[in-house]
Amino acid sequence: MAEKTTKKAAATKAATEKKTAKSCTTKTCTTKTTSKKAAVIYVNAENAGFRAGDVYQVLAASESALSVAEIAKAAKVAVEDVYLGLGWLLKEGKIASTEDNKIVLA
Repeated sequence: MAEKTTKKAAATKAATEKKTAKSCTTKTCTTKTTSKKAAVIYVNAENAGFRAGDVYQVLAASESALSVAEIAKAAKVAVEDVYLGLGWLLKEGKIASTEDNKIVLA
């Protein structure tokens, strides 16, 4: 009976070690934990203007219709930032939408 308990405890310990990445030395053992921070978007006129400039430059350089994801990748900004810039440019009449959900300069 005691043998079954020790095998079960060893199996549980092995499973736990696989789940967490540990960095062990001879005296201490630490567990690394990573947490993903939520992106914070500051909505103000200055930030919206900068994002609009980023989006406009990407569209001007591509000379073709792009999707929101393609714009975000080319501008190296978050998708939310692209939407912020698109709103600014739509209000100014600088961009237009195509039938296949892509954005092009007006």
